Amino acid sequence: MSAATPPNIVFIMADDLGWADVAFHGGNAPTPNLDQLAKEGLELTQHYVAPVCSPTRAGLMTGRCWSRFGVTTPNSGRALPWETVTLPKALKTLGYDTCLTGKWHLGSKPDWGPSKFGFDHSYGSLGGGVGPYNHRYKQGEFTHTWHRNGELIEEQGHATDLITQEALKWLGQRDSNPFFLYVPFTAVHLPLKEPEEWLKRVPAGITDAVARHYAACILHQDWAVGRIIEALEKSGHRQNTLVIFTSDNGGSTAENNDRKYPADDYVSGSIPGNNTPLRGQKGDLYEGGIRVPTIVSWPGTLKAGRFDTPMQITDWMPTFCALAGYQSEADLKWDGTDFWPALSGQKAANERLLYWAGPGFRASAIRQGDWKLVVTRRKGQPDGVAELFNLARDPEEKQDLATQQPDQVSALKARLKEVAKADRDSVVNEPAAKE
Repeated sequence: MSAATPPNIVFIMADDLGWADVAFHGGNAPTPNLDQLAKEGLELTQHYVAPVCSPTRAGLMTGRCWSRFGVTTPNSGRALPWETVTLPKALKTLGYDTCLTGKWHLGSKPDWGPSKFGFDHSYGSLGGGVGPYNHRYKQGEFTHTWHRNGELIEEQGHATDLITQEALKWLGQRDSNPFFLYVPFTAVHLPLKEPEEWLKRVPAGITDAVARHYAACILHQDWAVGRIIEALEKSGHRQNTLVIFTSDNGGSTAENNDRKYPADDYVSGSIPGNNTPLRGQKGDLYEGGIRVPTIVSWPGTLKAGRFDTPMQITDWMPTFCALAGYQSEADLKWDGTDFWPALSGQKAANERLLYWAGPGFRASAIRQGDWKLVVTRRKGQPDGVAELFNLARDPEEKQDLATQQPDQVSALKARLKEVAKADRDSVVNEPAAKE
């Protein structure tokens, strides 16, 4: 069902923000703008993504599971075939202006960048997370990654500020055309290094050095979200703009001063990503790795509240395309479905299968109804080790029911095998670039 007037769409994605890193989930860093957005909007309590960055982005851009493209890990090579009908490509056929400001991570060479896949304007990191001030990705072929419209550039300033400024500038140039603005921040991905003005705002009870930079990074990003909302309000676009905020995966506990990145006086210590009470973290197929804080807001159109039906990152392309009135002559092989009727309260969503391929295909998972099966492949166990959870009764995945429910395990394993048959059906036919 398309909207009477095609809505503007602003999709904001944090990087490695954990379930409980936001104040409205009990986080220790204030997030007033996100709290307000959650209060006035619709919180998706079971919104799922991939367990790491590039796969989630591939799912958003295509409406398909990342594993169809063979993308299961952070990706510096070109992730998508040239002919892929991406979300911005589809919207452009309907007259949308399209912009990405932030982290692309679906191809780290300028010739593989956002402009090749449907974005009119693009800015930020072609690769993954970068040093906040030097804007460098990991040392190696792709360390120089900061760009504007495919041209590598050098700029001064903190990445969060620069990404926000570019978004605000682009928004200020919009006229009557509908627009799609995608803002994938590099925050709160390592390496962390926040300016003193934000460190001063961190609650005094947070004393660890890395934890203070992490909290400051969350505060800084929350401010940026507030600036984008404010710009929509001042320009008169807010009432016809659908805003989504989410994260690309669960929180991380990796070393902040990662030596793979060019040095810039980073504080050493573990990142305190908080996924409480969910099990696991970034990289895992447990809930803490794939279930993330998510808000949908469209004043006057979407009612405030909670939406408890499971959704996945692959659902957004079908949903946005339906709202905008896009129809494809070709079968785009979407794994996602149009969720607008359910989100808007017109009708309940049908129960369907959710599927995840983990990093390196070393693990996979499937969810049907309240049942979730996680299969981890280990040496000497070709069929993998199966774990079964009932998420309605055990959302923290504390009780493995696999031995108690062998028939359920067998049934879900069969479904998992069937849905995985489409994996790698759209792999880029060229050598992969090394991270």
